Amino acid sequence: MTVSEVKTVQFNKPVIKGSIKVPGDKSISHRAIMLGSIATGKTSVKGFLEGEDCLRTIDIFKQLGVSIERNGTDVLIDSPGIHNWKTPDVELYAGNSGTTARLLLGILSGSRVKSVVTGDDSLSKRPMKRVTGPLQLMGASISGAGEGDFLPLTIKGGALKGIDYEMPVASAQVKSAILFAGLNADGLTSVKESAVSRDHTERMFKLFGATIQQEGNVVSLHGGQNLKGTNVVVPGDISSAAFFMAAAAMIKGSSIEFVDVGLNPTRIGIIKVLERMGATVEILEKYGENEEPYGTIRVSNSHLRGIVIEGDIIPTLIDELPIIALLATQCEGVTVIKDAEELRVKETDRIAAVTDELTKLGAQIESTEDGMIITGPTPLKGANLKSYGDHRLGMMAAIAALITEGSVQIENPSCIAISYPNFFEQLSDLIKKDED
Repeated sequence: MTVSEVKTVQFNKPVIKGSIKVPGDKSISHRAIMLGSIATGKTSVKGFLEGEDCLRTIDIFKQLGVSIERNGTDVLIDSPGIHNWKTPDVELYAGNSGTTARLLLGILSGSRVKSVVTGDDSLSKRPMKRVTGPLQLMGASISGAGEGDFLPLTIKGGALKGIDYEMPVASAQVKSAILFAGLNADGLTSVKESAVSRDHTERMFKLFGATIQQEGNVVSLHGGQNLKGTNVVVPGDISSAAFFMAAAAMIKGSSIEFVDVGLNPTRIGIIKVLERMGATVEILEKYGENEEPYGTIRVSNSHLRGIVIEGDIIPTLIDELPIIALLATQCEGVTVIKDAEELRVKETDRIAAVTDELTKLGAQIESTEDGMIITGPTPLKGANLKSYGDHRLGMMAAIAALITEGSVQIENPSCIAISYPNFFEQLSDLIKKDED
């Protein structure tokens, strides 16, 4: 490892204050490009996340013959529609993006092209059978290692039939892949979840003109629907904001205002957890834009207490659990995280990784099969932390440096650019505001 791959972070326990606008929502940015490419005509996307994962999605649809022009966070898509895509002459490389790969499998299954989807070493180890299994039940032609469980996978688009599928685990990626395939399947496609996961796909389908039914935990749509290009505004990513929300909640005298951040009801689990822990959370303004609510939130420090986090709330904050674990080290009492087995199949095994890295800092934390148990409050000390190439763990390590005695060294901090390219700049600005 070279020196350039390690970042030393030391803040001497500052107060952080200010107002920020976090980058565009990663999940919505992916889906805007995908649906804009499936639809016929022009689609304008504003607030697009310029992170590595989302840029991979753009590159892939360009290879399929879609015209996509990007000017910073503004993107213009001009597509002939999914049935007029060209067969790519190269493999479709998803990099480290599980969202890109899994949703793409559903999209390509209902297209008329043959293609190969690949990923980096990390993504190639992540399970795909949870997606390819139901797609094959629909008639999709997917082949690859481990009977379709690992990338690279070859997809030959063709005729599909709708299915009635009950998901064993709530997952927005799996649900979305099935719904994308259902757009071009014969008959009705219905997906039932044990708990409602993030619903960006359903909301955006409606925006592009699709008819979709939602009743409780069941989502259904008829195949053969033709989508038309439209305008999409991407709000700030609440999963990215969560890292600074946690910092404001646990650092005495701190307060941060988040402008135009997404407030989708299936994503605000972090707000509910902060409120239950005792943090001061205020929603100052709330708006509706293109099916996705957003607004301005202020989070301020207060005395925090440990809680139990389990059940239906888990799918609404699965990406925020690493920073919640750090936050729990500063809460009075015990915090228990349950029902989060999905963390074991993210960019890395986040349960094991979070436990190992916070232990290095001196946290009282133990892993369980489906979560973690954290006892606090505990003073933390600096240490050399691994990011595992996982942007959420890299940001957790940086926020930890705000409260440690001594510096934190972060291995491979560049992975943070996957979802938050200007993370360290905004962190620095929040500290400077208190010094001005």
